Amino acid sequence: MKGVVLAGGSGTRLDPLTRGVSKQLLPVYDKPLVYYPLSVLMLAELREVLVITRPDDQPSFERLLGDGGRFGIRIAYATQAEPRGLAEALIIAREFLSGDAVCLVLGDNLFYGAGLGATLRAARARLAGACLFGYRVSDPERYGVAELDADGRLRSIEEKPAAPKSSIAVTGLYFYDAEAPAIAARLTPSARGQLEITDVNQHYLAEGRAHLEVLGRGVAWLDAGTHDSLLEANNFVQVLQRRQGTPIACLEEIAHHKGWIDDAALARAADEAGDSSYGRYLRRLVDEP
Repeated sequence: MKGVVLAGGSGTRLDPLTRGVSKQLLPVYDKPLVYYPLSVLMLAELREVLVITRPDDQPSFERLLGDGGRFGIRIAYATQAEPRGLAEALIIAREFLSGDAVCLVLGDNLFYGAGLGATLRAARARLAGACLFGYRVSDPERYGVAELDADGRLRSIEEKPAAPKSSIAVTGLYFYDAEAPAIAARLTPSARGQLEITDVNQHYLAEGRAHLEVLGRGVAWLDAGTHDSLLEANNFVQVLQRRQGTPIACLEEIAHHKGWIDDAALARAADEAGDSSYGRYLRRLVDEP
């Protein structure tokens, strides 16, 4: 399985005041927003990643992330010229995937919680079609909503329904088998001219090959797609990190813990981060016995 971060296309810019700046390059407290979806892929132990951006944003992402080597992963880049839908990311990634399964994560989604990595790795191991991730919310009408049957099996998915059948929103994290790019390529654009990821999910559901993993109370999911939700994400990360003294989505820490980078690489990362809170934390990791 390979990872894809969609950091371009619809909803990636917070106009008008941030016109010309992809929101995934904006900081969420002490690190760029794109670090958070990348951390999800790394927790799932995916080391080959494609970052899809708008054409004029790609140089900025390349300067920020490079080839991924300092995180112990390999990052490639592609562009989405126009916001033609989330499902188009699967088509764009087709050559990169080369017949592998894919984990697609939206560039403005944050996931955090105890056991999240184990949950992702278990879902990856038993993938047989599509695995979607659900989260209970108070305002499901804003999202794609999943309905489960009495046995917990996925029954239906409705996009932003006026009368939701459940409180379970489908998050911006998707595991698909190798057929996903071909399925996306056969889609007909919706009324808004986009290839809808919900249509990909509906295809797997109709074949009986879609599974929903409901993330428990110990996991937080934030969709930083608006000014207000971006502020909420900043506040969430600030409070949690200051209380615990441990950063969320510290990519070098994840890589070092998994043995993807050595002590020397971690020390270089600490030096590069300088006298920032992020850099001081990396220095603490270097100095720990």
